[in-house]
Amino acid sequence: MTIVAILAALIAGAWLLAAVESWVTHGRFSLTRPLIAALALAGRESIVPRKSDRLFFEAAPVLLLVAGLLAAAVIPLAPGLIIVDLATGALFVNAALAYVLVALIMAGWGPDGAYAMIGGWRFLGQFVGYSMLIVMPITAVAMRAESLSTLRIVASQAALWNIAYQPLGFVLFVAAALALSWLPPFDLPAAAGDLAGGVETEYTGVRLLILRLARMIIVLVLAAAVTIFYLGGWLGPWLPGWAWSGLKTVVVAVGMLTLGRRLPRIREARFLELCWKLGVPLALVNILFVGVIALVVPT
Repeated sequence: MTIVAILAALIAGAWLLAAVESWVTHGRFSLTRPLIAALALAGRESIVPRKSDRLFFEAAPVLLLVAGLLAAAVIPLAPGLIIVDLATGALFVNAALAYVLVALIMAGWGPDGAYAMIGGWRFLGQFVGYSMLIVMPITAVAMRAESLSTLRIVASQAALWNIAYQPLGFVLFVAAALALSWLPPFDLPAAAGDLAGGVETEYTGVRLLILRLARMIIVLVLAAAVTIFYLGGWLGPWLPGWAWSGLKTVVVAVGMLTLGRRLPRIREARFLELCWKLGVPLALVNILFVGVIALVVPT
């Protein structure tokens, strides 16, 4: 039942986020638009490029979807509502989402098209920048909880959420999450203005449907990770725990889809420079701050 409940939550969340993204893009909110678009893609012919690497071309959307589902397996909606409670759950989220890079490189290489290939290599440039900004804030969160278990991390925030305890880590993690899900202003892998869709360019029909569904699930999982690591997860008054988790996750996901569009797009080289010259030192400062507080303030 837990697996069914979480899968249902993922599908409902992906549907809602697709409606929000459509509203942000086209200026009209409609809950039926994602369903109509999905049916249209499912009924459209799936065209295979003539000189494609068929294995990479076919596997990329599926691998992207599997990466999102694996990460979701260790995200709790409530104390008893988690598929797998791993002792290293926080690191497992990062490990599962590392396959996003593999999937997008395959999606770029497989079709043997210039736009797709450039999009894949652009994402590789982003990965080199944001990868440490995923791991280092998680390290600071785990230091406070004295555990990598996602359940223990939420429990450690009963007195004070981590967004107040380590706001710097929160900002860095959200920025890395935007880059990992290639959302604006870090959407160079799929930039419509100069790459005509980038990694999505050569995909049509059911393959494109799976690719877009996987992307929405990844955005949802990253928003849930922000909720678990920094916003107290299911903690909150009056409402049941799963409701608080869902509400916080949706708010974060909508913020990720909308706020970044108001910022100028950053080239991958500039993003890499900012991450390594500014982001990594700030992440080290965050770890140092959390460590000092943990030593000085009794638990």
